[in-house]
Amino acid sequence: MLTSPALSTPASTGRLSAIAGRSLAAMPTVWRILWRVPMLLALAALVFFVLRVLPADPMGMLLPPSATPADVKALTEALGLDKPIPVQFGIWLGNALHGDLGRTLTSGLQVTPLILKALPTTLQLIACGLLLGMVFGIGGGLLAFRYRGTRIERAVEVVNSISISVPEFLWAILLILGVGIGLKLLPFLGQLDAGLTVPNVTGFLLVDAVVAGDFAALWSALKHLALPAFALSLGIAPPLMRILHSSLLDAYTEDYVSAARLRGLSENRILVRHALKNAALPTVSMLGIQASTVIGGTLLIETIFGFPGIGSLMVNAIGAHDLPMIQGLALTYAVAVQAVNMVTDAVLLLLNPRLRTP
Repeated sequence: MLTSPALSTPASTGRLSAIAGRSLAAMPTVWRILWRVPMLLALAALVFFVLRVLPADPMGMLLPPSATPADVKALTEALGLDKPIPVQFGIWLGNALHGDLGRTLTSGLQVTPLILKALPTTLQLIACGLLLGMVFGIGGGLLAFRYRGTRIERAVEVVNSISISVPEFLWAILLILGVGIGLKLLPFLGQLDAGLTVPNVTGFLLVDAVVAGDFAALWSALKHLALPAFALSLGIAPPLMRILHSSLLDAYTEDYVSAARLRGLSENRILVRHALKNAALPTVSMLGIQASTVIGGTLLIETIFGFPGIGSLMVNAIGAHDLPMIQGLALTYAVAVQAVNMVTDAVLLLLNPRLRTP
């Protein structure tokens, strides 16, 4: 049997070993992505079966009171509700994989376009809430650590404890009462002032206002976004601040900090170039958890501030027992959470090379 010279040289063997090594090293990363697929399927099945055992009557919502038993039977067969629940789930899943999440029971409209229309509003709110939460959380953690042992550290911890003790929806109500109604500083209902409209290009109101060159609408959208984003950030910032503060305290007990001081490095350089880098891993993990949590937190915040996002859609769907809409939104929330977790894993792999080891 002939062997190719290119494969028989030590250099080629080394390259093949390196390729094989990279492939093996990539396997955990691929696995981290693939294992979320069966988890999403299991979650979709769980939501589907739970909704089917609820005492909801889709026929009563879709048909008029004068409907005959024949009408009920015909619609039941048309919707596939006469089939066993596992078969119904298989049909729903097959359609969902093609982007068809069914029709709402209340309006008869397609679920998928309604979710896609509302999703940018929620994503924009989450992005602004996360941004503010990171600024307050990381800024508070650095401030408390920089002035550790002083009144500033204690003041930051008191503010942090108060923030974490109040749920987001209650912060939203307090902000409306204090800033919106009491001081009349910021609007607290809807996304724009009356009389302003922005052409829908991307669905993201801030982006569309910039694209349209309508800075009056942009300023109005920012003002309307301030209170709900701030309410969300108050649930994100406290855990971030605490984990960063404690991680920095742990990092400063390590030998490399003492060695850096012996080399004459300034405290600010030790903090930014060395300690903060090592304290970033638990902080990023916590940020990923908080981002997953805040996706569900938008449900009440959007309702309180009158934002037409998927949180408001979910509240309305639950009130109307609109099963197809609830199923579609639950799947959307699950996919969003898994996407956030995947991004978090990717950032952690980027920051910590040891996690890439197979």
